[in-house]
Amino acid sequence: MTVSDTTSTTAALPQDDGTTAPAHFTMTEDEIKAKFPTRLRGYDLFRKMNSPRHIVAPMVDQSELAWRILSRNHGAELCYTPMFHAKFFGDANPKYRNEHWVVMAEGAGIGKDRPVVVQFCANDPDTLLRAARFVVGDADAVDLNLGCPQHIAKRGHYGSFLMEEWELVSRLIRKLHENLEIPVTAKIRVFPEVEKTVAYAKMVEAAGAQIITVHGRLREQKGHKTGLADWAKIKAVKEAVSVPVFANGNILYYEDIQRCIDETGVDGVMSAETNLYNPAIFSGKILPTWQLAEEYLTICDSVPTNASYIRGHLFKLFRYSLPIHVDLRKQLADARSMAENWQFVRDIKARLIEDAEAAEAATGNAFDPDNYEVNEFGYRVYPHWICQPALRFEHDKDHSKSKRLLNEAQGEPKSSTKTRDNNENDAAEEETECKRQKVAVA
Repeated sequence: MTVSDTTSTTAALPQDDGTTAPAHFTMTEDEIKAKFPTRLRGYDLFRKMNSPRHIVAPMVDQSELAWRILSRNHGAELCYTPMFHAKFFGDANPKYRNEHWVVMAEGAGIGKDRPVVVQFCANDPDTLLRAARFVVGDADAVDLNLGCPQHIAKRGHYGSFLMEEWELVSRLIRKLHENLEIPVTAKIRVFPEVEKTVAYAKMVEAAGAQIITVHGRLREQKGHKTGLADWAKIKAVKEAVSVPVFANGNILYYEDIQRCIDETGVDGVMSAETNLYNPAIFSGKILPTWQLAEEYLTICDSVPTNASYIRGHLFKLFRYSLPIHVDLRKQLADARSMAENWQFVRDIKARLIEDAEAAEAATGNAFDPDNYEVNEFGYRVYPHWICQPALRFEHDKDHSKSKRLLNEAQGEPKSSTKTRDNNENDAAEEETECKRQKVAVA
C-alpha cells in the first residue's frame, strides 16, 4: 500500500469532523470516548505516566522485569516489556504468557514496575485484542511493534514488514482503540522519504495510537548495516502529529538525550542497546560494571528471571573486560544457577578492582569520569571496567584493519582529553527490541 492508499474504497463511516473514514472504523471518536470515558488519551496518558523523558525500549528477552527494575533505579521513567507474540500470548494455554509476563507483587520491597507498556507483535486484529486483554489492569498501555527489522519478523509477517500494508496496520491499531480498556500506542520505523514517513505516522495516529515512538532508521538499517538514525525525520513526525512522540536512535551518552530533545522537539527519548551495556545511562552517572551486575543479581534473587536472560545481561555488562580475562568467559557461559552467577561476578569484580588499582599506580591518577580521552572517531575512551556503550566496527579485509565504525559517529578529530560537558558526539545505537543478540557477538 502506498501513501495514497491510506483509506478504504468500501463503505465508510462519517466521522465527528465531517470527513469519511475507512470501513474498519466502526465507531466515531465521540462514540469511543463514551464507551471508555476514563481511558486516557495522548498527553493525558503522557502526564498520567509522569511525563517520562527517559524510556527503556522493548527488547526481546532483555527488558524483562528484573532489568526494568534495575533501569528504574538509575533514572528510567517508563519501561516497555519485551515484545510478546500476540498469538502465543493470547492462547488458551497460559504457558507462554506465564513464562514471559511477570507482574510485580505488591509489597515485594524490590522496586516498582509502573508505568509500564506491554508490546505485542501481530498481524491479525482479533488475535491482538485477545492477547492485549490479558494485561489490562497491570499495564498502562499496549504497544504495537511496527519496527522489528529482523528476518524472523519477515517470516512471521509482523514488525517493520507491515510497513507497506497501511490498511492492516490501521486495522490492528483501530481494533484496540475501539475495544480495549487501556490505550494503544505504536513504535514505527521511518521510510526513505520524509513525506511518506509523516503520512505513515499520521495514519497511525488517526487509527488511534495515543503515543508514537519513532525509530529513526530504515528497515534495512540493522546488523552490519546499522548507521545513524535520522533525527530530521523524527522531528518532522513530531511536528505533524498531535500525540506525544518518543525518539529512538543515536543515544550513546547521557548528554545525547537532551541533545535529541532539543533537535527534534520530542517528548521523550528511548534507549535500547545502550541501556543494555549501561543501565545507568539515564542517570548521567559513570559506574563500574560490577556495581550494576551486583545490583541486578540482587534483584534477580527476588524476581524470577530466566537463566539465559541473566547470562546475556552479564555478557553485555562485562563486554570489554571478558576479552582481557578470557578464562572467566567460559565460567559465565557455563553458569546455570544464581550461585554460579554470583560466583562469576565476585571473581570478575576482584580482577577488575586489581586492574583499576594497577592503572592508578601506573598513571598516578584514579579514574575521573569527568575527564576522558576521545578516540579517532570521537568516542569516549573509558577503562574496560566502566559501563559504556557497545561500538561496532566494519572490518576492511583488504587492509586487515577496522575501517570505520558501524555506528557511524560524527566524530571529532583525533584528540585530546575532553570534559563531559563539552563533548557531545553524535552516534547511533542498534535497535535490539526484536531478536536477542547471541552471546558470541554481545
